[in-house]
Amino acid sequence: MNRRVVITACSAITPIGYGKDAILESLLHGKSGVSPLRDDGLLTKHIHSKVFGSVDYPLAMDFKRHFRKTMGPVAYYACQVAKDVLEQSGLSQDFITSGRLGVAFGSTHGSPTVQRDIYKTFFNDLDSKFSSIGAVDYLRSMVHTTAVNITRMFGITGRVIASSTACTTSSQAIGFAYEMIKFGMQDAMICGGADEYDTTTVAVFDNLLACSVKYNETPHCTPRPFDANRDGLVVGEGGGAVLLEEYESAKKRGATILGEIKGFACNNNGGDLILPNLDGITATLRIALHDASLTPDQVDFISAHATATKMGDVIEAQAIEQVYGDKPWITGLKSYMGHTMGTCGVIELILCLYMMDQNFIAPTLNLEEVDPRCNMLRHTRELIDARSSIAAVQNFAFGGVNTCLLVKNGRDALE
Repeated sequence: MNRRVVITACSAITPIGYGKDAILESLLHGKSGVSPLRDDGLLTKHIHSKVFGSVDYPLAMDFKRHFRKTMGPVAYYACQVAKDVLEQSGLSQDFITSGRLGVAFGSTHGSPTVQRDIYKTFFNDLDSKFSSIGAVDYLRSMVHTTAVNITRMFGITGRVIASSTACTTSSQAIGFAYEMIKFGMQDAMICGGADEYDTTTVAVFDNLLACSVKYNETPHCTPRPFDANRDGLVVGEGGGAVLLEEYESAKKRGATILGEIKGFACNNNGGDLILPNLDGITATLRIALHDASLTPDQVDFISAHATATKMGDVIEAQAIEQVYGDKPWITGLKSYMGHTMGTCGVIELILCLYMMDQNFIAPTLNLEEVDPRCNMLRHTRELIDARSSIAAVQNFAFGGVNTCLLVKNGRDALE
């Protein structure tokens, strides 16, 4: 059984806005969501990178108290975007609770702000503050807190997949959800990812010398994917969700079809856990094309992973050239908001859906001088009017995990 899988709702909370209108405004006008790192009074003074992709606008997440008590900030993001997609979808409550709807959702490491408070008590204030550790603190902090809080809030009884593979977390969640529906194990899936602001995440990458430090005084000038003067990634936060459904049932109930997942690939480099691997990434891109029954020349646009690290961008550029040549337009969407960690795949997919709907391709911000080692590609240097029928979303993670999603324009999916 190979069933078609379509996207019928989406929502994203990002450093460049919440919801379609705000995000489109930022993409169309080249607005950066990178801002100064907020001082946490503990780690900030030790961190060299002083920039962050922040969600710095108010969110009215009016969840009932009995739901809120098991949520850290990361679960708030997850449940808000899940709520949005269910409201957009028009799915009946009977279907939502029937077991035919599942959840594939994840985060990089649960809620680090909650974990920080727990560990601080364990190691510094155990005698005086042990009683302050609540019975639900583990539920708020655990790595699968996003997925299970979504199931709890909406009474979802179908399959649960809680991916946690760093930068490929949400793209993996979408891919695994696509396979659940394609092979008849579920009829619909809410899938995506979320990650929250915390300086512990910045500290990890800062310690690995992977973070941008040269633009601390001008946050909007970084990150700089594919640029000769890039100096590392910018950590960010946010949440994103898409609703996947089997095509025939979505069409029958009159659902709005935003796009179609045509193919997915996920593999591992089988070697170094940090450095990108040309053979591994190239294989992933080719496997996704094979899964989608597409040829390279059918792909119009690529949302590159493009974190703005020195070698990551070069290896990805080489892989794209080997598979696609210089035909598709290339944009590094992290240039707008930094690297939203486990959320980046779903957010970048949603941005692709918005651009496909509006017939434009946003440029890579801060791409002033293309690195000669990346110059063989068709980089998007300015906003262009272009209709994309097929887009690729590429993401790669520490641990050697590679993913690629291929999505078809929703209007074309109906033909």
